[in-house]
Amino acid sequence: MTKFSDLNLNPKVLKAIDEAGYETPTPIQAGAIPAALEGRDVLGIAQTGTGKTASFVLPMITLLARGRARARMPRSLVLCPTRELAAQVAENFDTYTKHLKLTKALLIGGVSFKEQDMLIDRGVDVLIATPGRLLDHFERGKLLLTGVQIMVVDEADRMLDMGFIPDIERIFSLTPFTRQTLFFSATMAPEIERITNTFLSAPARVEVARQATTGENIKQGVLMFKGSRKDREPSEKRDALRALIDAEGDKCTNAIIFCNRKTDVDIVSKSLAKHGYDAAPIHGDLDQSQRTHTLDGFRAGTLRFLVASDVAARGLDVPAVSHVFNFDVPSHAEDYVHRIGRTGRAGRDGKAVMICIPRDEKNLADIERLVQKEIPRLADPRGTNAPAPQADTAEPKGEGESTGPKKRTRSRKPAKTDTTPDQKPAPDKAETAPQKQDQSGDQDKQNRNTRGGRSRSSGNRDSGNSPVGLGDHMPGFIAMSFEERTESETS
Repeated sequence: MTKFSDLNLNPKVLKAIDEAGYETPTPIQAGAIPAALEGRDVLGIAQTGTGKTASFVLPMITLLARGRARARMPRSLVLCPTRELAAQVAENFDTYTKHLKLTKALLIGGVSFKEQDMLIDRGVDVLIATPGRLLDHFERGKLLLTGVQIMVVDEADRMLDMGFIPDIERIFSLTPFTRQTLFFSATMAPEIERITNTFLSAPARVEVARQATTGENIKQGVLMFKGSRKDREPSEKRDALRALIDAEGDKCTNAIIFCNRKTDVDIVSKSLAKHGYDAAPIHGDLDQSQRTHTLDGFRAGTLRFLVASDVAARGLDVPAVSHVFNFDVPSHAEDYVHRIGRTGRAGRDGKAVMICIPRDEKNLADIERLVQKEIPRLADPRGTNAPAPQADTAEPKGEGESTGPKKRTRSRKPAKTDTTPDQKPAPDKAETAPQKQDQSGDQDKQNRNTRGGRSRSSGNRDSGNSPVGLGDHMPGFIAMSFEERTESETS
């Protein structure tokens, strides 16, 4: 079995690893570290929670152990998609460089430029940044990337997503062509992999598991949910989430609850807090100090439920997360792998539960196609208290009546009576004329109360009364038979 001592790492790095309590490298570490130490480009693909961060941190600090940084010219660069992930990478550097005199700077949003400028001015060996803040410093003339020897793109598939490609391409153009480049991610779609080929030169591909696989130690399930009514669906869905949490009992020591939209993160968090659950939100619109405080509380165990957007799905390492609840089915199948990878880390058991409404079934099918297995369906934990899927506004039906909605029918002219050919129905002009005269006043009043051809007082079209909009009388020509109308027109 391979040990860290077999990987040709710096002795001071090995001492820090031993003090951190690690003895045996994970498969991705055992495959990527030797290739990185040889100076080769690396494309690393592995499941979440398998130690990908150490796969590039350890060889990087070994290679940087010799040499000295110059002002405003970092020697290495690590790009991360989120502030939280960047901060976590910085913590890993602190852990493994405790016996080395290497400096670092963390460039993320929500922190003053002045403090970051002071660090860059002194010179840093390792620069850890999000793309936006990195370009801000460059455009202000505070940073040069011509001295970068090693460049790392963490969570490469998200970094190379369509929204990041222009920034990534610009940053790469600012670094030397001779740099060493390392890409790491849990998923790598074919179209994204084609883009990486423009940035990597003959890379060593280290793939320790089939792409987009989920850990065998994570028990998965999905609740197929349908609200009783469209306007009640959001609140009933939150009720189902609370029921799922309660059904886990004491086994649910803490959990991350993922929502697709930031507004839903706030709503779900407030709803849980209102019902007595210890929950707090985290998403990109919150102040950085609040995000840091919330995440620290969750890691320390003082916060039980973290309601998050995908800002917390990528790379965040909270070792003992017992459950992940997907309040929404992620719109991108790869995000499901990253979300549930927050539980079951470092060989622990975990559980991932998802709520799927009818319009998300297509996304669920995409996820099952990606992970190449069917996710088990769960029974509604609310049992008999769950609302019926039919709309509760349906009218009671009599025996033998259709259960479908009542159809509106147009008024039809009266059916013919059984008469002989010599007995043709015809209106009596002498009788109808006075009727028109007597009702002329009432008719004017009714016309004023009519909107769009419908009387305000008319209740039901199918009531059998006179046609709506014609007043209380029926013109004679309507009651005439076809033969009578023909004779009248030809005469």
